[in-house]
Amino acid sequence: MKLWKRNAVVTAVVLFVLVAVYLNWSYNRNQENTSVGKTLGEATLVGSSSGDSTQAGDSVTTGYFSAARLNRQQARDSALSLYQQAAEDTKATQSTLDAANTSIQAMAKNTLAEAEIENLITAKGYTDCVAFLGEDSASIVVSAKEGGLTEADTAKITEIVLEQTKLAANQIKIIEAKP
Repeated sequence: MKLWKRNAVVTAVVLFVLVAVYLNWSYNRNQENTSVGKTLGEATLVGSSSGDSTQAGDSVTTGYFSAARLNRQQARDSALSLYQQAAEDTKATQSTLDAANTSIQAMAKNTLAEAEIENLITAKGYTDCVAFLGEDSASIVVSAKEGGLTEADTAKITEIVLEQTKLAANQIKIIEAKP
C-alpha cells in the first residue's frame, strides 16, 4: 500500500514538472517569435536628444527602485533565515522562540504594509515608489514628477502611510527620487 502511494506521488510530481517545462517552453517560443519581428524592422532616430534624456532618466530611476526592492528583499530574507534558525533550534529557550516568532510576524506584517503602501501610492498616479517600514518609522521614496513633489503630494503620501500604519506624521519621511 505504501509503495503504491509513493509511486503515485512520484508520478504526480513528474507530471507537474513536465507540464511546467512544456508551458515554459511554449511561452518562451512565443516570446522569441514576437521579439524577432520587432528587431528586424525597427528604426531608431539618431541624434535625438530630448526624448533620449527623458528615457535615460526614467531608466535610472526605475533601476534605483528595482535595486532598492531587491536589496530590501535580500536583507529581509537573510534576517528571516536567522529568525527561523532560532525558532527551529531545539536548545533554544521559550523566550528565544517567542522573540523569534514575534520578529517573524512583525516582518510579515511590515512586508504586507509596504506592499499596500507602494500599490496605493502608485494608484494615486506616481510613477514608482518604494516603502521601508521600521518599528517606529517609515521612509517612502517616490519618483519625482516633472515639477517635483508639492505639499499636496506630500500630504497624499502621508495620508496613505498613516492609514496603513499606526505611526504619527512626524515618524514618516518622504524622499523624492531624482532621475
